[in-house]
Amino acid sequence: MKLFTGIFFILHGLIYLLYFAHSQRYFELKPGLLWPDGSWLFSKFIGEKSLRKLAGIFCILSAAGFILGGIFRLANLSLWEPVIIATSVFASLFFILLWDGKIQRLDDKGGISVVINSLIIILLLVFF
Repeated sequence: MKLFTGIFFILHGLIYLLYFAHSQRYFELKPGLLWPDGSWLFSKFIGEKSLRKLAGIFCILSAAGFILGGIFRLANLSLWEPVIIATSVFASLFFILLWDGKIQRLDDKGGISVVINSLIIILLLVFF
């Protein structure tokens, strides 16, 4: 179980690197996907270019947290649990704050990540 969860957390963190590259417009994850443009919260205060930079920073921090937590899990360091829980909360919160407020295409806007992160938090709090 330790190997599976450690690798899962690392792979989950790598997905955030894909979102980082997309947010910086290095490539498109999906044609027509404009995330994080149009954030229901931040677009009112900052321009889209600054918003993409902010999203990039959030993605890098989330990726680092999940990768580090996965490495801690593989190394059997007890610090992995609080790192993964904190990162899951942080990553979910930033996807919610960067959401454009529309229900359509939630999977393209981090909706699946929010669900996965919520499940991670619940499973860790119940079983570990």
